[in-house]
Amino acid sequence: MQEYEEATAFLGMWGRFQQIMFFLLCICIIPNGIITFSSVFLADTPHHSCLIPDVNLTQDWLNSTIPKEVVNGKQVKSSCRRYRLDVIRNLSAQGLVPGRDVNITELEQEDCLDGWSYSQDIYQSTLVSEFDLVCSEQWKQPFTSTVFLLGVLVGSLFSGQIADRFGRKPVMFATLAFQSISAVIAVFSPFWSMFAFFYFITGFGRVSSYVSAFVLGTEVLSGRVRVLFSSLGVCLSFTVGYMLLPLFAYFIRDWKYLLVAISLPGLMELPLWWFIPESPRWLLSQGKFAEAEAIIRKAAKINKVETPQFLNLENHSALVKEKSTSNKKNINILHMLKTSNIRNITLIICLVWFTLRSGYYGLSLNSSQLHADPFISCFMSAAIEVPALIGIWLALRFLPRQPTVIFILLLVAVSLFLIQLVPNSLSWMAVALEMVGKFAVTAGSNYMYVYVAEIYPTVLRNSATGSCSILSRAGSTTAPFLFKLKIYFEYLPYIILGVLSVASSVAALFLPETFNVPLPQTIEEMSKSRRNLCLFKNNRRKYCSSAEVVEENQNL
Repeated sequence: MQEYEEATAFLGMWGRFQQIMFFLLCICIIPNGIITFSSVFLADTPHHSCLIPDVNLTQDWLNSTIPKEVVNGKQVKSSCRRYRLDVIRNLSAQGLVPGRDVNITELEQEDCLDGWSYSQDIYQSTLVSEFDLVCSEQWKQPFTSTVFLLGVLVGSLFSGQIADRFGRKPVMFATLAFQSISAVIAVFSPFWSMFAFFYFITGFGRVSSYVSAFVLGTEVLSGRVRVLFSSLGVCLSFTVGYMLLPLFAYFIRDWKYLLVAISLPGLMELPLWWFIPESPRWLLSQGKFAEAEAIIRKAAKINKVETPQFLNLENHSALVKEKSTSNKKNINILHMLKTSNIRNITLIICLVWFTLRSGYYGLSLNSSQLHADPFISCFMSAAIEVPALIGIWLALRFLPRQPTVIFILLLVAVSLFLIQLVPNSLSWMAVALEMVGKFAVTAGSNYMYVYVAEIYPTVLRNSATGSCSILSRAGSTTAPFLFKLKIYFEYLPYIILGVLSVASSVAALFLPETFNVPLPQTIEEMSKSRRNLCLFKNNRRKYCSSAEVVEENQNL
């Protein structure tokens, strides 16, 4: 039976049809990058202190109403406490002066009973100032990001099955509209829990549209173009959206208008429905031969090539169904834990990916705190992803996998450990080290997709990659709270990430090497294989199995 790529080889690899698909799908990815880290600005916490209502107080007492506290070695005004207002009012009425007649530090304190006063130096309003997510409610501020990422996690669980059932194209555009419309509805939320609900839906739509666009591109494109799309095209498009976020936020300082503005790109892309076709592969798997053939013939017309009289697409469909049925009968996700070797590899991969995702989302969501200007900070955090993605693309082509992963993890650890040694007078160096850490976790997070796909056998590859990715997303859901640990110790988040990175790098020593090694086809091949670096007579270095190492060493 004829394979799909053989049947459609006459289309070429980089004709006008493929170019249109490549760039339009990349454009559809951009809104995902804009919305993913929107909470950096939507839920940023402006400087605030207890609101002092209009009372008859002298200026000296007004300036002394808020007590001071030590935070990270610095004395600042309290954000959650004030001196008792009735006592202050009586002392002021008596004509006493704070600091001269009254030791202000001995006065009794109380909570912010009248609300808070928020600085508008940077933002006109944020979710924090809108719903008072401070003091006893401050846990809701990082949890806002967690809610979005939980939506991403749930979307990861179901988006693949939904796209398999209803098709790549309708799911991609439906969820693109879904994430944009739910974000707009969230603007009208009268309370935080309602906003969180629609923000969760936005996260669900975000990952579903992303996955559908990714799968559609990998199924339509072929050869080197498919690799370029999946490794660089998709990732760089996401990063472009991420880089646009601080530009939107710089000009729109009100969270409601900002959320509407960053939702518009997704809605503006809906007309692309008439330019992007469904995946012919998916249509064939559903027995829709006429529709698949119509798309292929249209692609041939766009590429200005002649279509063969007989495409034999029915044979390919029968082959796909036969393989699919055979795999489903014999293989399931539990085979990832079948033997001790595969089980250990799975646990190590989950640990490494958990560490990288925690670092990626933690450092990204912390970007507003890097610099006095949060817009510059966020742009730097986004821009550093460009060289990281290009570097990983080159590493995938030329470097062995296991040492590369270990190097990335150690680079994360070293850069984050060194931050605590930087003196306050060299704050730019601390920012530079955090950018190095962001470079490394970005590179590693994207590198793992390819590495994991090369480790697992063909019969388990899709399930293993998806399952490990989903399990690792637990790291992203905890990341918003990670940098809130600074209230206990300024460098605690960096130490935690550094320790995780070191532990993961040690564990990665036990992962197999896959560079220039044929992909395993069966679970038995994966279970028995152990790649090692060996030296052949012609002095060429190659990764090979343990048996080959023994054989070649005997021949030297």
